[in-house]
Amino acid sequence: MGNPIQTSQPLAERLRPHTLDEMVGQAHLVGEGKPLRLALQGGRVPSMILWGPPGVGKTTVARLIAGHVNKPFYALSAVSAGKNDLRAVVEDAKSAPSLLDDPDIEPGAILFLDEIHRFNKAQQDFLLPYVEDGTITLIGATTENPSFEVISALLSRVQVFTLRSLSEDDLRQIVVRGAEELSVSLSDEAAEFLSQYANGDARAALTLLENTAKLYASDNDAPITLENVKDALQSRHLRYDKTGEEHYNTISAFIKSMRASDVDAALYYLARMLDAGEDPKFIARRMVIFASEDIGMALPTALVVANEVFRAVETIGLPEAQYNLAHGVTYLASAQKDRSAGDAYWAAVDDVKRHGNLPVPMHLRNAPTKLMKEMGYGKREQQGNLPEKLSKRRYYRPKGK
Repeated sequence: MGNPIQTSQPLAERLRPHTLDEMVGQAHLVGEGKPLRLALQGGRVPSMILWGPPGVGKTTVARLIAGHVNKPFYALSAVSAGKNDLRAVVEDAKSAPSLLDDPDIEPGAILFLDEIHRFNKAQQDFLLPYVEDGTITLIGATTENPSFEVISALLSRVQVFTLRSLSEDDLRQIVVRGAEELSVSLSDEAAEFLSQYANGDARAALTLLENTAKLYASDNDAPITLENVKDALQSRHLRYDKTGEEHYNTISAFIKSMRASDVDAALYYLARMLDAGEDPKFIARRMVIFASEDIGMALPTALVVANEVFRAVETIGLPEAQYNLAHGVTYLASAQKDRSAGDAYWAAVDDVKRHGNLPVPMHLRNAPTKLMKEMGYGKREQQGNLPEKLSKRRYYRPKGK
């Protein structure tokens, strides 16, 4: 096939779909009869937040929407944009001559705001009236849970669409397309490795493919091999990446080190994440979860400590909050562990799913009327409070008992 195409445009950008039918994955949103496809077909696009991991199509969906509706489209990144940028978009949306002179162009504008979780409360508040009156149709993209990172007032005015990690089959399709675009051939083993390495992220797979092609593609049409891909991966001096595989590996090592009560390892992985630029609130949030999930009833005050660490990170920020995080990590890693409360809850969840809404015992029911009292509502005749079918069930088993 010859040398790969020489262009400054990244492969992932060149392969970005131009129609919904070209999209790989996200069939639950863009398939026939699914919400985003219906919205585009009807030309009525609501304000929305696209939530999902990196490289799954959030920006692609936003650009496809821009191409289907007859409104001006603005794209900003919350990493670099400020309130003045938002104000400029609003003024353009209100007064652009093209809007006033061309009746075929709908009023208002679409604002694609990437990494919306990076905007603070004041910046998000600024958007509220313009989203509400239709001046702006907001499309926010985020890798973080919007429930935590988007203010409730804005969240109530948008629809949240969750994008899923791409499957290995999805990624293999994308990798094959990438090889065709680069005019290189790819061994089956190399394609399989790329689809597994990417961990659901199409951009990661295509970036590694492109780097490998630049190093190893030749004029003799020899296919790119698994060894080539692995060598290219090593030569990239791979470091921690908040949006890549190493992010998940490191946070996993951090949690497992605390779970093993290995204070030194937990502090090491904390330092590694912070040094690489990880969001300290993400780390603190994981610590709050850990306090209940892993420590639980062994030391109930661990949840209080973890919440205070999160609060300190939120109010103080880096670099000083490193002390708060180190303090909290040392405390949580050193604490005794007891998962019995969580295990008990999930056992109850299993019964709820298995048995459905079993009748609540009569003595536990509210009895606001005489008739209901006569029927036995609220009358204490038995000691158990579980539904009769589960009367002998025991969920909570304290550790060591």
